[in-house]
Amino acid sequence: MSSNGNGADLLLECRSITKSYSGHVVLDGVDFSIRRGEVHALVGENGAGKSTLIKIITGATGRDSGEMVYDGTVVPMDHQRRDAEALGIAVIFQELSLIPGMTVAQNIFLGKEPLRPLTRLIDVRRMNSQAQELIDRYEFPLKPTDIIDDISIAQRQLVEILNALSGKAGLMIMDEPTSSLTKTEVEMLFKIIALLKSEGISVLYISHRMEEVYALSDRVTVLRDGRLVKVLDKGEISPEEIIRLMIGHKLEEKAVQHELSPKGGKVVLEVRGLTSVGKFEDLSFDLHEGEVLGIGGLVGSGRTELVRALYGADPYDAGTIRFLGTEWIPSVKKSIENGIGFIPEERRLQGILATQSITRNIGIPNLDRIAPRGIVNVKEEDRRAARGIEMLNVKPPRPEQLVGNLSGGNQQKVVLAKWLVRDLKLIFIDEPTVGIDIGAKEEIYEHIRALSARGVSVILVSSDLPELTRLSDRVIVLRRGRFFREFRECVLTGEKILRAASGIREGDDD
Repeated sequence: MSSNGNGADLLLECRSITKSYSGHVVLDGVDFSIRRGEVHALVGENGAGKSTLIKIITGATGRDSGEMVYDGTVVPMDHQRRDAEALGIAVIFQELSLIPGMTVAQNIFLGKEPLRPLTRLIDVRRMNSQAQELIDRYEFPLKPTDIIDDISIAQRQLVEILNALSGKAGLMIMDEPTSSLTKTEVEMLFKIIALLKSEGISVLYISHRMEEVYALSDRVTVLRDGRLVKVLDKGEISPEEIIRLMIGHKLEEKAVQHELSPKGGKVVLEVRGLTSVGKFEDLSFDLHEGEVLGIGGLVGSGRTELVRALYGADPYDAGTIRFLGTEWIPSVKKSIENGIGFIPEERRLQGILATQSITRNIGIPNLDRIAPRGIVNVKEEDRRAARGIEMLNVKPPRPEQLVGNLSGGNQQKVVLAKWLVRDLKLIFIDEPTVGIDIGAKEEIYEHIRALSARGVSVILVSSDLPELTRLSDRVIVLRRGRFFREFRECVLTGEKILRAASGIREGDDD
């Protein structure tokens, strides 16, 4: 199937690209092209082959067959990342690749640091100055000397963008660049993309957010199951058509609003005056059996820090917690032993072991069940892995598959699967569907509902407002680390949550 490009203005052309992993075909004769100064979106469900195609273009992995031509030059089969960078291909991957412990400036200029004359010593003053120039140019809320570990995920995403912009790129690849950005930061990114386009730089944009694809794209390429489905020109692009092509059928409409009916019954978790200095302050609430309690707020409001403290991953400074009526000082070990699960925001850093198999990833939090005497019962480990793969529809459904080679959506399914195969009383879920396609979102929503239906209590943190309103029985909104408002209305909308998260009380002027 043709990729529908005009030869004269093509910057990149891929012809009949094929790639397999352990006999499983992930790209099957895919054609793709991008023109100079074009914003071209690449879409498809998780497992459609998007990430693999990007890795081939950027030299992160090789292709089995097919041709690539960049700016009139044939790209060899042994194309590697340094070759892509030399050609002018820059990439911002979905999972951040910054170096902890280093400054913003060091990460921006990693591998291309300015040196002092006649030496191999890094000119730190000049590097910081150049970083400040970039930060000022794009008006990002950063300082060159900030340590990466001390800034928010949204700010780290901005550092990734500046790292790519610091080179002389002709092609900028952005893989889910807005997944952790606020509305203001997203608008800022859109302005940057418009600037890049005006300068003749091509942007390959990967996103599951259809409104972004619709707003930004000159063309859209749709992949499904490793094959090219169609290339849409500007006039053909609509969210409905893209979704239909992605999943192969029309998605049934489901209610976005969720009827809120706070559940009574047994109190599972009581939180009183919980404080972590600099993160959140004086938070109090109850969670009932089978209830889905949504936690809303902007980036930096303390949502993630709260659930990490409740799970025992991070300490807190003051306050009390009671779990099932008993005073509770959480730790990760105690939480797991007592039926409390946790799905973290940063799945690649905190939720998976990328170099281990699906079986081993599902087995790790279940060692008390599969290795009660310190020796792993392989049959039980395999049984739980097979059950998790089937329950979550993990693709490819091979227990020995390394989790690091799965798509982002299937990695998230593995993170959820390891908790679903054990008996839970409570689970904390932080941003469950970031970077996940529409079909996979629906599957995860159904599993969250099923957990609630069987009496498992859920605390859900999400920046996706329709997700939060659709799944939650109640929503608590945090602002700057403090309780701002609780919603118990019969019908809750994303607009109400956003207004509260922005500090607007009911009745205030916009």
